Amino acid sequence: MQFVYPTFLFAFASLSIPIIIHLFNFRKFKTVYFTNVRFLKEVKEETQAKSKLKHLLVLLARLLALSFLILAFAQPFLPHSHITIPKGIKAVSVYIDNSFSMDAENKSGRLLDEAKKDAREIVSSYKATDQFQLLTNDFEGRHQRLMNRDEFLENLEEVKLSPALKTISEISTRQADILNHSGAGKGAKTAFVVSDFQKSTWDAEKLRNDTNIAYHLIPVIAEEQKNLYIDSCWFDSPVRKLNRPEYMHVRIRNASSQEYSNIPMKLFINGQQKTPSSFSIGANGKVDTVIAFTVREPGWQEGRVEITDSPITFDDVFYFSYEISRTLPVLCIAPAAPVADKKAVLHPLSNLFHKDSAFAYTETNENAIDYASLGKNSLIITTNLNSISSGLGQELSRFVQNGGSLLLFPGAHADLSAYGGFFNSLGLPQFAEPDTARLPVEQLNFDQEIYKDGVFEKKAGAASRSSSQLDLPVVFKHYPMKRKSRSGEEFLMRLRNGDIFLAKYPAGKGSVYLCSAPLGDEGSNFSKHALFVPTILQIAFFSQQQHKLFYTIGSNEVITLNGSPASGESVFHITSPDQKTDIIPDHRIIDAKTEIFVRNQIAAAGNYFLKANTEVVQGLSFNYDRKESDVRTYKPEELKLICEKAGWTNFSLLETGSKGLLSNMSELDQGKKFWKWCVLLALLFLGAEVLLLRWLK
Repeated sequence: MQFVYPTFLFAFASLSIPIIIHLFNFRKFKTVYFTNVRFLKEVKEETQAKSKLKHLLVLLARLLALSFLILAFAQPFLPHSHITIPKGIKAVSVYIDNSFSMDAENKSGRLLDEAKKDAREIVSSYKATDQFQLLTNDFEGRHQRLMNRDEFLENLEEVKLSPALKTISEISTRQADILNHSGAGKGAKTAFVVSDFQKSTWDAEKLRNDTNIAYHLIPVIAEEQKNLYIDSCWFDSPVRKLNRPEYMHVRIRNASSQEYSNIPMKLFINGQQKTPSSFSIGANGKVDTVIAFTVREPGWQEGRVEITDSPITFDDVFYFSYEISRTLPVLCIAPAAPVADKKAVLHPLSNLFHKDSAFAYTETNENAIDYASLGKNSLIITTNLNSISSGLGQELSRFVQNGGSLLLFPGAHADLSAYGGFFNSLGLPQFAEPDTARLPVEQLNFDQEIYKDGVFEKKAGAASRSSSQLDLPVVFKHYPMKRKSRSGEEFLMRLRNGDIFLAKYPAGKGSVYLCSAPLGDEGSNFSKHALFVPTILQIAFFSQQQHKLFYTIGSNEVITLNGSPASGESVFHITSPDQKTDIIPDHRIIDAKTEIFVRNQIAAAGNYFLKANTEVVQGLSFNYDRKESDVRTYKPEELKLICEKAGWTNFSLLETGSKGLLSNMSELDQGKKFWKWCVLLALLFLGAEVLLLRWLK
């Protein structure tokens, strides 16, 4: 027990006054004569006993009334958690959770509005001379300082819902940075966290607790915790083709204990609604649905998937964008010196690609390569090169590392050491001495994406088929591959002796398709076989540059473009289709790649265009972070238990309760006061004295 004004306790000396009055009766008595004193004596004895009791009770009532009146002026209180109340100017940080989950409601209305009301009550419980910080998920520059009460309240009115998302460790660290530079003494620094305390943003294991700061957690709880949302979407195949059915997979999650049936779902491509769909989902479950559609026009496609749900709606729309190329650029590099079978070597590829308008096919020899334009191709094919120079090998390696695809047919008289250096740079197996035995292809990998995507009408039911069941190519000369491990290797065709005929190897961001035999009659009959056309075309289609379907707002992902802008003075813009948004992102050019940095400049989910000056370079889609979609929160008792287990003695839970937040705040700052009770008790005993004097005869 402590007192605000302990000097008033000296007034207890005044209790001696009623005691003295009652001990020394200063009243003068008048003598009355009676003829018979026997009756008078009997009355006097009875009256004296009752009078003595009455005076003692009156004395006690007066002493108690005076004592409680003195205590009321001294203002007794109990400090909160037995901590001495700090003196001087206090520094207070108030965090308001303005994430999308605060759009939920309870009996008091929207959670964000309740949080702002709590913040007003917090600052009103402090003195006007104290300093305050307002912190939100946006971590705005204007909030990274202390301000007075009026300025705090002005900034509080401007707080709105935001897609930004911060964890409890990030919040406490930012509050500690401001408070520790405030100049306030130990015990005068207080931090409040007003939030719904979602489990998805609670990373207490990373929290660095500053014991010089008193933290108070104020939960605002939604009346009903439920949310139905679109989690993600993806295509069935990585290859996009014009006038061919596409299959969009959409994952829906249900963050509630309620089941949903036949919920409509809409798909829009370039603003036009495609085939409608619906789904059913169980409580706290997820479901993947597939929507089929066809695109008739090439170019960048802007898509979105929509569902209807309330009250949390930010995650009911999912945006994505992708490209259907008008033409795929393919480059073929052939030997420079004339060879007898050069026409036979180039004719199959030339005849194949020139007849297909989906490809922009060019041929060049190894001595006339334009290295600056290699990165503009989706697929590079090297046919029957007996040697790969160091310069060509370096450029091809860079091309593959940056995401390009390379299809390599070795020469009939390959320089194994020259190939070895190039293969080492990409982590490929080495060629051994050539094997001239006649070997048929025995196994075909039906599970490889090249043959899995619409090449065969019927699968054999296994990853490979016997040559007795299928007509497969025959190899006359090949280079066995020496490999230390098969990490990342995907065979497409395998010979009867177990050697690889055609396989795919990952390298950097790209892929290498490696054939062990030369292209032409000297190596195999592959160029004349029925499998040649679908295999080469599928490799070309799968060589398309893969662009991300979508990005997440706030994740600061780097957008990578293959190639650099046409001019060094090009300025990149990210614009919305309605032109209401136009930002200029940072960019840098590294190894023929352009990296774009958005740096949190995109605040609204939607489809955008990336432009170099006025030319559209790429379509971009941004979605809100789905961490906020998981509406599970910690209950107050769970928060208490977490703080106790962690040993955070400077953390406490502050609930509004029946007394209201303002009352609890007053107790936090000034302790639990008892002066009102003292006044009431003083009045009570004064009333008791009046009753004793009036009614006790």
